[in-house]
Amino acid sequence: MYKSILIIGILVATLSSQQVQAQDAKAIAFDVYNRETPKDGESDMTMTLIDKRGSKRMRNLHQYFMNLGEVEKKIMFFTTPADVKNTSFMNWSYDDAAKEEDQWLYLPALKKVKRISASSKDNEFMGSDFTYEDMEKRNPERDNHIFLKNDTYNGEAVWVIQATPKKEEQYSKKVAWISKEKKIPLKIEFYDIDEELLKVLTITEVVNMKGYWLIVKQEMKNIQKNHMTIIALSKIQVDKGLTESKFTQREMEKGL
Repeated sequence: MYKSILIIGILVATLSSQQVQAQDAKAIAFDVYNRETPKDGESDMTMTLIDKRGSKRMRNLHQYFMNLGEVEKKIMFFTTPADVKNTSFMNWSYDDAAKEEDQWLYLPALKKVKRISASSKDNEFMGSDFTYEDMEKRNPERDNHIFLKNDTYNGEAVWVIQATPKKEEQYSKKVAWISKEKKIPLKIEFYDIDEELLKVLTITEVVNMKGYWLIVKQEMKNIQKNHMTIIALSKIQVDKGLTESKFTQREMEKGL
């Protein structure tokens, strides 16, 4: 009898611990999601694609972003090389987890703005190692979270948490190393639907500008394809007082 009571007690304690860890992990995910960011801004962007032979392709862009609370808007314009010049991309991420993000791509050769469908969001973004879904700001409510451990990463104290989508998507799970000080993921592992490691995102440079922690350089490596994309920002300006008129399909067609 006492043994049965003891076993039941252990099971209850284990379940309670798991529930607390899930709550802690979700709270950490929301800390990242809700961290203070600029109201708006712009920057130059360099996208470097590196194949398995080490060959590099460079793409230059200019981007604008705006945080309106209920929705965050971003628009970017490719400036070089010639084969992608004047291509533009726009993303609207909503605070409402039940609302699908809106994405559009303008291809100058077709002179048409194309809406990115939900079924296409696992496609590569302009030949990079980022998918269209990776370009979104993901609401934590779309995932179940597990706290794995406290750790250090590159000398910084971090939380390590796991996120599993509530419905089937392109990734079976993600594991993130999150800076306790900056509330920024310093590393994220992406696992495919077979739970094999697919990609690793590494944040290699972060700066503090006007009290905001900003990611200025990141690397996404596709482990299975041995291919990498490096994104670096420069000439960053924040809290410029942009208006919503910058974030329209007409602006996409108009270009810089």
